[in-house]
Amino acid sequence: MDPIRLGLVLHPSRDAAGVLGTIVAWAAARDARLYVRDTDRHRAPSTVTALPAADLASCCDAFVSIGGDGTMLGALRLTVDDPKPVLGVHLGRLGFLVEVEPPDLPAALDRLAARDVTLEPHSCLVLDVCGAEAVAFNDVALARQPGTGFVSAVLAVDGQRYGHYRCDALVVSTPTGSTAYSYAAGGPLVSPAAQVVVVTPSAPMAGISRSVVLSPDETIRLELRPGAARVAVEVDGRVIRHIGAEEVVGVRYRRDAGFVVRLDPRRHRERNQLKLSLLDLPLLPEQLRELLPEQLREQLNRRELPPPR
Repeated sequence: MDPIRLGLVLHPSRDAAGVLGTIVAWAAARDARLYVRDTDRHRAPSTVTALPAADLASCCDAFVSIGGDGTMLGALRLTVDDPKPVLGVHLGRLGFLVEVEPPDLPAALDRLAARDVTLEPHSCLVLDVCGAEAVAFNDVALARQPGTGFVSAVLAVDGQRYGHYRCDALVVSTPTGSTAYSYAAGGPLVSPAAQVVVVTPSAPMAGISRSVVLSPDETIRLELRPGAARVAVEVDGRVIRHIGAEEVVGVRYRRDAGFVVRLDPRRHRERNQLKLSLLDLPLLPEQLRELLPEQLREQLNRRELPPPR
């Protein structure tokens, strides 16, 4: 078997040096090849090859995302035209996609290289906004800009108008994205095994006020009404452009657009269930920590101390 070729996707601002060091040492012992986006060239050791982002998927067998859920979503978007397994290493705070903690990374890489993992398929939304295409693995949102008015749009499905919205934001989500913006807006939790699209208004004031659940085979159009204020178009939380009255956003569903590496799917589901229950508690993370036994608090504090330099 040829040595594995891994693409590394780094969190844009968090320090990933420790995790990179672990991966580089593991790769050197196994003659594996490592690649990174050329924009991250200055953050990676010299043994890691830099490539244009558009070329990474075709050159790599799998990806390692180092960060939180946002970094994972970015890695999935990089591979959408040539889906490859993505292993998530946790540097974030409350991730639902990322599974591996840094101390467990060498064993996880061994399993990835041996193909001893489960691949969890993820759908995406393909967005057409004024002729430009974008991809979202969590959600697409039309969001109001403070001081300019509200989102005023009509929902059309397969060419038939369903109704209109007047709200702070209008969120179209995948099953994966049902735990993100859609959930915060009051949308339902959707099983990752389901194949549906959820449209949820945030702070609705008129028109449709509940979530609409649609088939993945239906085409969706969000049409800004005449006289509507300009709104921001967000893809997985990133603003990609602004649109105004009578402009249209088209959304369609694409199955199996990305693959997330799972080492223990059942344990991961159980941990996510716990994380979701914590989201509904009116306590800050540091307040929750104070409820833990003193010995466990000390262990957590030791783990979070920065390594000596």
